[in-house]
Amino acid sequence: MIDAVIWDFGGVFTSSPFEAFARFETERGLPVDIIRRTNAANHWDNAWAKFERAEVDVDAFDELFATESRALGAEVRGKDVLPLLIGDPRPEMVEALKIVGAKVKTGCITNNLPANAIGSAGGRSIYVAEIMTLFDHIIESAKIGFRKPDPRIYRMMTDALGVDPATCIYLDDLGVNLKPARDMGMTTIKVLSAAQAITDLEAATGWHLRQT
Repeated sequence: MIDAVIWDFGGVFTSSPFEAFARFETERGLPVDIIRRTNAANHWDNAWAKFERAEVDVDAFDELFATESRALGAEVRGKDVLPLLIGDPRPEMVEALKIVGAKVKTGCITNNLPANAIGSAGGRSIYVAEIMTLFDHIIESAKIGFRKPDPRIYRMMTDALGVDPATCIYLDDLGVNLKPARDMGMTTIKVLSAAQAITDLEAATGWHLRQT
């Protein structure tokens, strides 16, 4: 029995920022994966974690990220990383969400940044806002002060939806964020692409999730 499907946002409804990170590193002649390695080092309490919990502002994040990346081999300014986070839309994932939402409860757990941290994203902001109206409940790290993979955030979602974790499916593009959900009893799907994620979700639910 499935009572709810819970989704991450970035890297699920938009393309992964990892692609933009790689392009940026190549263009600047930076070490491969320096941005991802900086994000991953001390992931509970690094610059990225503090920013997603709204513990530091943009300027402090910029300095902290530069310091942490220097320690790993090359300086990258935090403010240069922020524009890379705006991925390309994945409309087929939105269609799948609409079909799922007509059947069961839906939630979104997103590690996001304080309002206006990235600046104006034009049409992308409208796209994001339209998707957010489709969920029954949304949890944003920058608003509650903690972030995935803290187990509390998943429990907050299941409590808000009034469902048992064992009857939930959770989708995220990062394995580290899937583990706590899986430990709670959720069925988890790692999102590598829209087509793969929809195929895996169809297999887990038995529902057809593509437009015909």
